[in-house]
Amino acid sequence: MKVLVTGSSGLIGSEAVQFFDSMGFQVVGIDNNMRADFFGPKGDTTWNRERLESLCRNFTHHAIDIRDRGAIAALFAQNPFDLVIHAAAQPSHDLAARRPFDDFDVNAMGTLNLLEAVRKETPEAVFIHISTNKVYGDGPNRIALREMDSRWEYADASFENGISETFSIDHCLHSLFGASKVAGDVMAQEYGRYFGLKVGIFRGGCLTGPQHAGVELHGFLNYLVHQATREAPYTIFGHKGKQVRDQIHCRDVVNLFWEFAQNPRPAEVYNLGGGKENAASLMECLDLIERMIGKRPRVTYDEKSRVGDHVCYYSDLRKIRAHFPNWKLTYTLEAIVEDIIRSITDAKRS
Repeated sequence: MKVLVTGSSGLIGSEAVQFFDSMGFQVVGIDNNMRADFFGPKGDTTWNRERLESLCRNFTHHAIDIRDRGAIAALFAQNPFDLVIHAAAQPSHDLAARRPFDDFDVNAMGTLNLLEAVRKETPEAVFIHISTNKVYGDGPNRIALREMDSRWEYADASFENGISETFSIDHCLHSLFGASKVAGDVMAQEYGRYFGLKVGIFRGGCLTGPQHAGVELHGFLNYLVHQATREAPYTIFGHKGKQVRDQIHCRDVVNLFWEFAQNPRPAEVYNLGGGKENAASLMECLDLIERMIGKRPRVTYDEKSRVGDHVCYYSDLRKIRAHFPNWKLTYTLEAIVEDIIRSITDAKRS
């Protein structure tokens, strides 16, 4: 099997490279380190690419920009890919507002370039598109909530298991980032429905892990742990710090992708996160980290919330579990934080 991974130096991309390399598959990664351009030196993923090149036997890296239609077409013409993991993206609300053309060109046009290359060159390939829960815009904020001591929680019993794939993506505020991801998400669905390609769309919640190049604008949990270990500044934006997210380890994400690759369901959409069991508020995450390492960041509070920010969101995983009964979450929230802490400690020792 020959696998293409876009955004191969990022969190999910690098985990996918290691996973499929360990299975003996040929893995081609494309990543032009645009995260460094988006987020500065702290977003630089060069270290992760170098790590992959030293660890993986069957991995080849190309510094291709997914916006470069000609380069993408040439890559597909030369490589009969069986599986495409599309993890490359511009992931920040704030940055999208400052650089709207870059945001849309990466998230929408880059996705279209890849889908069209698959259709023309490798129509039998499985295509996994990593979308986001931000396609739901601020719609989830219209769900009735109740305020608890340390978090917000759904007051509507119909959302007891979280947000399902049937939740509307329409008539709401998305942010420009959310809108560009909607465009890529819907286009991926159409290549499944209209052309019959084996496309799966996974709307990620908080995907995380030790190799995440977490920054203030993206990579919440990884960045929070790093700031805590240094007792460095961290700003909470709105919602009293009680906003809730569901965390899922990148290894559990890629394991699900393998399940889908073996039994693809064209144009199927899945909400992918840690679910209710791995959901926690920002304040609860701060307390958990402090219990584990005895430190916390120097927290300041800004009453103004970010545009389109969810007050409470966790994924309803029932559809995934029904379609892929062999898949399960193997990392609890505590285990995820522990893994990130361990990577920081190991990096200091090396």
